[in-house]
Amino acid sequence: MGIVAGVGLSFLILGFVLGRLGIPNYIHLLGDFIFTPQAQIKQQVGRTNLLILGKAGAGHTAPDLTDTVIFASVSHQEPSVVTVSLPRDIWVPAIRAKLNSAYYWGGERQPGGGIILAKSIVEEIVGEHIHYALVIDFSGFKGIVDVLGGINVDVERAFIDEKYPIPGKENDNCEGDKEYKCRYETIRFEKGIQNMNGETALKFVRSRNAEGEEGTDLARAVRQQKALVAIKNKVLTPKVFLSPKKVTGILRVVRASVETDIDLSAGAILVRRIFEARENLASYVLSEEFLIHPPISPRYDNQYVFIPKGEGWDKVHVWISCLFKINCLEGR
Repeated sequence: MGIVAGVGLSFLILGFVLGRLGIPNYIHLLGDFIFTPQAQIKQQVGRTNLLILGKAGAGHTAPDLTDTVIFASVSHQEPSVVTVSLPRDIWVPAIRAKLNSAYYWGGERQPGGGIILAKSIVEEIVGEHIHYALVIDFSGFKGIVDVLGGINVDVERAFIDEKYPIPGKENDNCEGDKEYKCRYETIRFEKGIQNMNGETALKFVRSRNAEGEEGTDLARAVRQQKALVAIKNKVLTPKVFLSPKKVTGILRVVRASVETDIDLSAGAILVRRIFEARENLASYVLSEEFLIHPPISPRYDNQYVFIPKGEGWDKVHVWISCLFKINCLEGR
């Protein structure tokens, strides 16, 4: 599953670089890609850390809430990439809100503040400095899948979500229906390999009101990884990878839907490092081993949230270090 992170990151970053590339910059960036000068990229102890956020985007009631939160670390010493998906429902006392609203609240404070605040909060959770961030709205995800001509996704468990929100219907009074049924549609997914277009794939990764195990935040993070695996599998087929039309189509979508603080030189270097690490990539989901659901109460604004077990995030910090194979303490 790990290689998916590299492919996804590479296309996001490559799209950003190409979208801003002018002819005078070409030779300079080619040199950065080939020689990867260390002075041209932020790093710490040989690693560059990224925050990847996926937001709903225009056409939704809360366009700047980030339902996808992924911490990624790229090694410059031994080519490797580690990614960790974080639950959107983590409670953040500093903003008295869930993790998925950090980008929104930061943006309310100042231009570009969404990335700044989100990075700061995730740093506290993972215990690592975050050098750069990427924000992509869901229209970009949907667009990439459609450019690819659909993807085949391995659905681990069949599920039904009877309350999948319909965009644009969020405030509909449903002609007086007290249950507001007109605001939702029912979506179904059968177990096994399913062919999905962009719209269906988006529903698969966003669904959060299914009955049973698939109705959890952590299950949704796993579904997001499955969809990315399917994208990776399709991208690496000769029909796509060797098609200038397909590749430029993907990059066009990425350019239109990505916000980032990665500069051009750093982007070129990251693309090189991620491709070098394509055989050494690992993806994880922060598990409930480190989390608890406190009782719904005014303390958490009567919301369903995650908080860390114990007094803080120390155990997560140790776990992250172990993923990097540094400062790993056995038995912790």
